[in-house]
Amino acid sequence: MTKRLGEPPVRRTVVSGSAFEERIGYARAVVDGDRVHVSGTTGFDYASMTISGDVVEQAEQCLRNIGAALAEAGCTFADVVRVRYLLPAREDFEPCWPVLRRAFERVRPAATMMVCGLADERMRIEIEVDARRGTVVAGPGSALRFEPVDGDAMVEEWRHVHNVIVPPAAMTLDEARARAGRNRLVNAYLGDVLVGCSTVRPPEGEERVATVIARVLPAYRGRGIGTALYEEGLAHARGLGAGAVETVVLAANADGLRFARARGFVEKERYVLDGERDEWVDLRLAATAG
Repeated sequence: MTKRLGEPPVRRTVVSGSAFEERIGYARAVVDGDRVHVSGTTGFDYASMTISGDVVEQAEQCLRNIGAALAEAGCTFADVVRVRYLLPAREDFEPCWPVLRRAFERVRPAATMMVCGLADERMRIEIEVDARRGTVVAGPGSALRFEPVDGDAMVEEWRHVHNVIVPPAAMTLDEARARAGRNRLVNAYLGDVLVGCSTVRPPEGEERVATVIARVLPAYRGRGIGTALYEEGLAHARGLGAGAVETVVLAANADGLRFARARGFVEKERYVLDGERDEWVDLRLAATAG
């Protein structure tokens, strides 16, 4: 069976740099299709292999370590379906509740707490999670949200996604600020994690042509985020009175071209900007599409 672009690989591993992973022979997480299994994770700072003596601080570091593994796997705490807490001392569990609630209150995964010995006497809590990379649908109650770019922090986030997706056209912060002054820029978040962005250039010319561009970071593709982001941008362009809608894609971005064509965009022209070597593709939304 041929794998479609944008789908997660059948199986891959995520490593964190923990010395335990190398010594014992395991991965921090395994991505198996749309399932993500994160190993039991303790409160070590893997960069320095140090650990706090405070159980609450350990719980916070556990969640930072898990969050990094989930992000590399293309998901967030919003995708967690099962969590297991392992502690040597049951009285240590309740002090951690506020930290755990902040991570899981909205998603409410199935949970189990067990009292057991851990591999190192310095470890006071270990957390293991399972997650599912399912399709994300926008709307009330969804973990997916869109925020119009406002302020330098959000401009910097928008610039990050833009530069990852189209490195030949990488922008400085000043250039991104200027873009925000001309166009409507939106950032997409899954929970609190930045996953994509969009640009809507207002209608112009006799045909009132608007440009709508949706971008999703590679790890989060294939989950419906791009579709929701594009539809939000398209609705905004039409609300501005667009008579026609176009998009532009780097020719080397096969995922982007496939996405645009699947939504009714038809190639209009290909070109290389003066002094550059990268080819760009302009596409227009067919009159009956959308």
